Amino acid sequence: MAERDIGKKLTEILRSFQASAPGVMGSAVVSVDGFAIASELAASVEERRVAAMSAAMLALGEQTAREFEQGGVERIFIEGTTGYTIVASAGPDAVLAAIASKDAKLGLILLQMDRAAESVKEALVGQPVGPV
Repeated sequence: MAERDIGKKLTEILRSFQASAPGVMGSAVVSVDGFAIASELAASVEERRVAAMSAAMLALGEQTAREFEQGGVERIFIEGTTGYTIVASAGPDAVLAAIASKDAKLGLILLQMDRAAESVKEALVGQPVGPV
């Protein structure tokens, strides 16, 4: 699949995720190195910062889980006063990040996020992952 096609496919996955999970205000697929691969973020959100922070959060979470012998990381969950940031692995080379409002239905978001992460993982099989 060409780079343009994979970007289009990932954007479709992100849009579908956001449509199926009310309260998700933005989402992104980033490389584990912190480069944006695809995103559906508000114009006021800086894609490069989201990418770098998401990859760093997952890496730190994985290190913490190893240190405390808690197994593999399924997701990193941050609860702020006005919303949530959720980061999940989407295969060995990618991270799925979501930003949600405080009134979002978290159970639904987590279910749809797991499905989207699996779709991202499948879409990236055999694809080079890096900066766009």
